[in-house]
Amino acid sequence: MKRLTLLRHAKSSWDDPVARDFDRPLNGRGRRGARLMGMHMRDLGLRYDLVLASPAVRVVETLDELWEGYGRSIHVELDKRIYLASSASLLDVIHEAPDTADAILMSGHNPGMEELVLMLVPDRADDEARDQVEEKFPTAALAEIEFHVDHWVDIKAGAGHLARFIRPRDLDPALGPEARA
Repeated sequence: MKRLTLLRHAKSSWDDPVARDFDRPLNGRGRRGARLMGMHMRDLGLRYDLVLASPAVRVVETLDELWEGYGRSIHVELDKRIYLASSASLLDVIHEAPDTADAILMSGHNPGMEELVLMLVPDRADDEARDQVEEKFPTAALAEIEFHVDHWVDIKAGAGHLARFIRPRDLDPALGPEARA
């Protein structure tokens, strides 16, 4: 079995005058959300064999804060192909993952992350978590998908089971859409 966890970068700052979107940093709310998500991941006992991430500043800072909450750092492989990638491009990256890794954490951007979940997990009437993803995959949210395969290359559309979907607001309502940065 393979387990893919998708983590969207935390809330970034639009107030910071950077020349490129790539360089946009997190804001305070994003830092809090990423740390809280890291603590929750630790409490759930989530472990990863491989971490793949976009090299964008907001993703790197999300992971820095996540590790702070998680209590330890994990080596991250930065991959430029993940930056603002489509769901198909993200799946290509996943297909190339080594089979020695059973659990992968991938951190990147929307709309690709949300579209990847919706592509990999079949739409069932009783799947509330998938419905929540379809409504919105907010910043710092985490989707964990399980696959009954032995090789990453065998992951196909509709073959996954959404084991959990966690949004920062599920952990702290102050991090929800109604809250201010």
